[in-house]
Amino acid sequence: MSTTLKLPKQMELPAALAEILAGAAIAFLEERRRAFRATRPPRKGATLRPGRETPLWNALVAEVRPQLRKYGTQVNLGRLLGLDRQTINAYFIARTRMPDAERTLQLLTWLIAVRQGLPPS
Repeated sequence: MSTTLKLPKQMELPAALAEILAGAAIAFLEERRRAFRATRPPRKGATLRPGRETPLWNALVAEVRPQLRKYGTQVNLGRLLGLDRQTINAYFIARTRMPDAERTLQLLTWLIAVRQGLPPS
């Protein structure tokens, strides 16, 4: 049994607006729930990919990128790490790859040397 509530004429517009707002709020919450759905945890020992799950790598990229603005710096860093310029670009510009542990340590050493004004080689 459904009963229809009769509203006064002056309350029809506010009631319609409230209904629209309630529907929009529910749709927004549904979309947010789907966006923050728990993702499947990576398998043990699986290779990490750059993204939200790698905050330390993201911080290192943020520190290195300003140092790579000078012409030729990507090539020189690539020579130091034994990589080509395209791989350096994939690490820091495209953010599609990450180096291994040894190259990450070399990168940290390079960053410290550059910040201190020492020749990075």
